Amino acid sequence: MFDAVSEPLESAAPAFGAEAFAQATEATSGQMADLERFRALLDVQNAHMNLVGPSALAGFWLRHAYDSAQLLHVEPLALRWADVGAGAGFPGIVLAILLKGKEGARVHLIESMGKRVRFLSEVCEALALPADIHHGRAEEISTPTALEVVTARACAPLPRLLGYTEHLFRGGAKGVFLKGQNIESELTEARQNWKFHAELLSSQSDPSGRIVRIERLSRA
Repeated sequence: MFDAVSEPLESAAPAFGAEAFAQATEATSGQMADLERFRALLDVQNAHMNLVGPSALAGFWLRHAYDSAQLLHVEPLALRWADVGAGAGFPGIVLAILLKGKEGARVHLIESMGKRVRFLSEVCEALALPADIHHGRAEEISTPTALEVVTARACAPLPRLLGYTEHLFRGGAKGVFLKGQNIESELTEARQNWKFHAELLSSQSDPSGRIVRIERLSRA
């Protein structure tokens, strides 16, 4: 679905709309229709719930949709995901839309705030997405069956995030987290209490962003 992109696309931000997203991800017409409907639902509810900032919503296709979708380039074979602190649905809803129709696909959306859970429920029902919504704190949620990837965006610094998600790694799942330019210092701090193998990848949606892939997590 995804071709490797040699340079992040931030320079193309003003022109990066639905057409650019479809070209970059090879999304189908059905997936694009679902994403457009998701964007419309988000636009309506954002006025009441403040799910994302108004300026951020204007950059939906690059800042939110493509930022989320690029994770399928990192883990192209994974079908069972958990999104911790799912918020307005990034990356979890986008992943569920792009995985919709694939046998065995399931995205677990973990969110502690009730208003966000209600929004996620509305979107998942409206789009018939392969998703389960868990209302509660990540560390209190039972481990979903056969989980392959744990992800999160803007949830918590890595040392705390690993504490929240430790039990989700126990079946052999990997962590693939969208992080910012301070990830190196977060990794250094996290190694004080955790053992893991980490790989840093460049974000294709933000030149200052990074994706960190975590494997073999255990306490130090």
